[in-house]
Amino acid sequence: MELFQSFVGFSPWELIVTICNTLITFLIIKKFLYKPVRKMLAQREEEVQSMYSEAENAQTEAEKLRAEYTERLAKAKEEAASITKSATHRATVRGEEILKEASQQAADMVKKAETSIEQERKKAMNEIKDEITGLSVMIASKVIEKDINEDDHKRMIEDFISKVG
Repeated sequence: MELFQSFVGFSPWELIVTICNTLITFLIIKKFLYKPVRKMLAQREEEVQSMYSEAENAQTEAEKLRAEYTERLAKAKEEAASITKSATHRATVRGEEILKEASQQAADMVKKAETSIEQERKKAMNEIKDEITGLSVMIASKVIEKDINEDDHKRMIEDFISKVG
């Protein structure tokens, strides 16, 4: 052991004092450095955990919003399809109504035109009859004025028969 002591150069009291100093230094470091460092690490761990929980909450909220957005979008698409279908149906019904009205108006116009034509035809026939009557009266008055001989009389009868017959 002497050889060791001469090599290292420590006496047993020095060794005890060094151990005590090391222990005191360790206790001081533990009291003033280790506990605050552990406290700081615990706070940092707590901050990280809160950040993770906030991130999870934000992700959950984002997923909820995305689901809500998807649902609203689907409802909007359904509503748009419903509105389009309704508008198409109304347009079809209105188109059919317009066609019915137009065909009814056309039928009424044809009926009025036929009635008008028939009235004009009757009017023309009446005018022709009146004209024929007037001519007949005029011819009769001329014939009466003129002295009819037998040859003229036969000729007039033959003309009348040929026209009538």
